[in-house]
Amino acid sequence: MFHHLKEMCAELNADIFAYEYSGYGESTGVPSEADLYSDIEAAYRYLTHDCNIPEEIVCYGQSIGTVPTLDLASRNSVGGVVLHSPLKSGLGVIHDVQTMYWFDVFQNAAKIKHVQAPVFVIHGTHDTEVPFEHGEALYDACPTEMAYEPWWVKEAGHNDIEINHRSKYFEQLLRFLRD
Repeated sequence: MFHHLKEMCAELNADIFAYEYSGYGESTGVPSEADLYSDIEAAYRYLTHDCNIPEEIVCYGQSIGTVPTLDLASRNSVGGVVLHSPLKSGLGVIHDVQTMYWFDVFQNAAKIKHVQAPVFVIHGTHDTEVPFEHGEALYDACPTEMAYEPWWVKEAGHNDIEINHRSKYFEQLLRFLRD
């Protein structure tokens, strides 16, 4: 993702801090829900405490990355949240459920209610990995005063928005950051 992140820095005139989850990419360990949360907490603590960056950090999560992003934003002060192709819950990805169950993992639809920062949802209407309904459900569950106008990307899938809609993608992100 280096080239994409480098382009984001240039297009948005912003600094970006990226990290990997335990067990993914070059990271050691085994992936787990608990490690997703501890990894983002360590990244946030590093930025805010070690680097003394103000808590105006905009958190960006894509797909499974929306899970730790929403968890962090539901418990900490952040400047904003971008949810790109988000999932409402783990069970919701594999089975169409309307209710949150105690045993469900990745309870994004419940956690978004506690976010005290603007939330921008981006989702493709033809996403076959995380159905479009997940983005809509999270937007609807977001506190009204925190819900930023979503970008529903017509005919886009799960991993092609930033490729096939590149100029609009940067335009939408820049608009959110400026607002």
